[in-house]
Amino acid sequence: MIEGKLRGNLHCTGTATINFVGKLPGRLTARHLVVTRKADVRCFRQVAVGSVEIKGRMSAEIVAGTSVAIDKNASLEGNVTAKAMTVEKGGIFSGQLVIGQADLTQAELLPEQKLAISRTDESSIPGAAAQPLPAT
Repeated sequence: MIEGKLRGNLHCTGTATINFVGKLPGRLTARHLVVTRKADVRCFRQVAVGSVEIKGRMSAEIVAGTSVAIDKNASLEGNVTAKAMTVEKGGIFSGQLVIGQADLTQAELLPEQKLAISRTDESSIPGAAAQPLPAT
């Protein structure tokens, strides 16, 4: 349980509980994360967890292996990648949400898009027939 200040990274093999108001400059990894009702925390680095339950206020980029749950009267600001997300009535989520593989990154998506573009059959594009270029 974090109730005071923390500098550096925190790796927890079990449940990490945040119960303070302030900033978390380092990386946070845990199997399960609980942000208590009294907490108001801002994380500057990516938070990588198996699951997270937010009962207070949190600002962070979260990558969850399973789920993110925002209780009533709780709020989360930031981007989330998870397999599932629940926001109870009265809870607030502000950010981008990606539901699917938690380990998929933007860079892994780009080669697939380039590949799809390069497969476009040029004969189906009007005026795309090979034409000689004028000499300069």
